[in-house]
Amino acid sequence: RLEEFLKKEVDLELSTLPDFEERVIDFSEVEQQMNSINTIPAPCAPVITPQAPNAATGTSLRVCWGLFSDDTVECYQLCYKPVSNERHSDEQAEHTLKVKETYCTITNLLPNTQYEFWVSALNASGISPPSERAVYVTAPSPPTIKSKKIRSCENAALVCWESGDINPVDSYMVEL
Repeated sequence: RLEEFLKKEVDLELSTLPDFEERVIDFSEVEQQMNSINTIPAPCAPVITPQAPNAATGTSLRVCWGLFSDDTVECYQLCYKPVSNERHSDEQAEHTLKVKETYCTITNLLPNTQYEFWVSALNASGISPPSERAVYVTAPSPPTIKSKKIRSCENAALVCWESGDINPVDSYMVEL
């Protein structure tokens, strides 16, 4: 029977054309409500803290910041560059780091050098405006004692040294 059925020519034309109404359904309001359920706003700008005492060595700085809102943050983008008094300071290398915490220790810096830092917060919705910029300074490198110029007597000693730093040092502490 199947063989006979397959040999027959079947007419698949419909005798009447279907009559469908063309309806446009507006789902924009529903879509907007669905999107608002799962979205979080972009975070506010973080606040970078001033340099803390003992937060620097000759080659590293510990930078801290915080948020004054309950924003959801996935990570932070910390940017920094050396501060220069030259006119072409904008052309200096700018470095960017992605950080999960609200602090970061930056290494491989130059001794006795000012660095400008700013930070932004990131989440799935976007990036915050950058924080205000803060200037941090690395510690000076230790001076070199000029051993050939050392003089002493019974009640006094003369010790001479020179700084290996390019920028001037505010003061020195001599320990005996």
